[in-house]
Amino acid sequence: MKNSRFDKSRLPSRHVTEGPSRAPHRSYFYAMGISEEEIHSPWVGVATCWNEAAPCNIALARQAQSVKQGVKKAGGCPREFTTITVTDGIAMGHEGMRSSLASRDAIADTVELTMRGHCYDALVGLAGCDKSLPGMMMAMVRLNVPSVFIYGGSILPGRLNGRDVVVQDVFEAVGQHAAGRMSDAELDILERVACPSAGACGGQYTANTMACVSEAIGLALMNSSGAPAPYESRDQFGLASGEAVMELIASNIRARDVVTRKSLENAARVVACTGGSTNAGLHLPAIAHEAGIAFDLFDVCDIFRETPYFVNLRPGGDYVAKDLYDAGGVPVVMRELRRAGLIHEDCITASGRTIGEELDLVDREIDGKVIHAVTSPLSATGGVVGLKGNLAPDGAIVKVAGMPPETQVFTGPARVFECEEDAFAAVTRREYREGEVIVIRNEGPAGGPGMREMLATTAALSGQGMGKKVALITDGRFSGATRGFCVGHVGPEAAHGGPIALLRDGDIVTIDAPRGEISVALSDEELAARRKNWPGPRATDYASGALWKYSKLVGKARYGAVTHPGAEAETHIYMDQ
Repeated sequence: MKNSRFDKSRLPSRHVTEGPSRAPHRSYFYAMGISEEEIHSPWVGVATCWNEAAPCNIALARQAQSVKQGVKKAGGCPREFTTITVTDGIAMGHEGMRSSLASRDAIADTVELTMRGHCYDALVGLAGCDKSLPGMMMAMVRLNVPSVFIYGGSILPGRLNGRDVVVQDVFEAVGQHAAGRMSDAELDILERVACPSAGACGGQYTANTMACVSEAIGLALMNSSGAPAPYESRDQFGLASGEAVMELIASNIRARDVVTRKSLENAARVVACTGGSTNAGLHLPAIAHEAGIAFDLFDVCDIFRETPYFVNLRPGGDYVAKDLYDAGGVPVVMRELRRAGLIHEDCITASGRTIGEELDLVDREIDGKVIHAVTSPLSATGGVVGLKGNLAPDGAIVKVAGMPPETQVFTGPARVFECEEDAFAAVTRREYREGEVIVIRNEGPAGGPGMREMLATTAALSGQGMGKKVALITDGRFSGATRGFCVGHVGPEAAHGGPIALLRDGDIVTIDAPRGEISVALSDEELAARRKNWPGPRATDYASGALWKYSKLVGKARYGAVTHPGAEAETHIYMDQ
């Protein structure tokens, strides 16, 4: 019996389920135990980034089963499939990190190909790590199908000597150990207790930042991102997400109805007020690109500049993702933003309700510890700041959450390194001086290739007690767990002949976060003269394979480091085939 709520003649799955010519296709479906009623129902792709690489992904397969139950309960036919994940915590500090950002676009591509190849009508995507979250959301917007995103949940904090500890503490402990400030035994104990459960890294690092984005942008059900991965309550969010996507099919509410310029601004506000990862400045433009919306790094930073920072989360603050959930989560944060008139309330969400209607349902008050009042913030401007100047004409980005205003201006001589390995080795040997600006170049999207994160280097500096005594700039990225005066996304990158490629040891660099400026004390004439003598991009060892392909396709970090023309160039939308 066909479900009369859904018009199958307008859904992509009709191409594989309807009519005499599709008898061979249906024979495959019967082979898998799919009933006749299910065959003629809407087909929902349930995509996960499950793997055994790291704890952030390990619970996704279990959670997908509850999503499938929700789809079935609401009259749909769920079809589970998986895609890759490169987990930053494992890839950090070595060549593996080159695969990280490239994996975001590979995730979007493989989800798109699976959906297109099998003609699924809607998508519920489950992801748990830094690049898998934006990659899954990018696929939803690219396909423009009814979509619901669900986060796999954060890890629980470890406990040591009466305080919560997370993986950030372990990275920083490596620097303390190298500096003789931590024994072998102490490091051994810390590494064994810092990550006690399944789930993504527990501070307001990239994964939890993008999880908050998923709610704020409207692709996830409100409050669905907060519960830690081990909580069985996550299964209820999975069930609800499966039911919700069926309502979106019935109402023909698609991903681009949800992801709009206004909802992107809402998402950027939540990143800023929570002191979220600078990587949001890369991923929000990439999501916008899939919808054909002009929203680049400078647009993101404009929102950051005018948004107060009032949620006290690590790495700049004191609390972890579980604490934010216990304090009411993203809904309470967004309600505080609404009180200041900083939220677009008319944006539609995955529930079919508007943001304003969702926030009307929130009855929790702020706790004053994790979530402060928007009227008495931790700082008047966002925890993430955009920079521009003669050293970064295409912009750069820095996280200042938790940094006193007097430490947000830094001037010093450059100490230039051609790659992260050279910088890390020098930091480990303490071959740098207080007051210097450490420059790591040739680590951009194309020049790296892969725009690696620099957590190993920044954590080593913090572990040596030098996090506030030096600054660091790069055309690569920083982990969401990075703290200290660290500027990333400097553009144009060195491989494209940006000014960062022209720096020499001793050049005086100024970073002024309150003014949003980054500059080098060189005249235009001197920069032009150096450019004439620039030997060109540094050769890499990636002359074939996926990273070669990525380096040839990837664009500027300012626009999200995307690898295809986006919605602006499309001539057909998958959902309308």
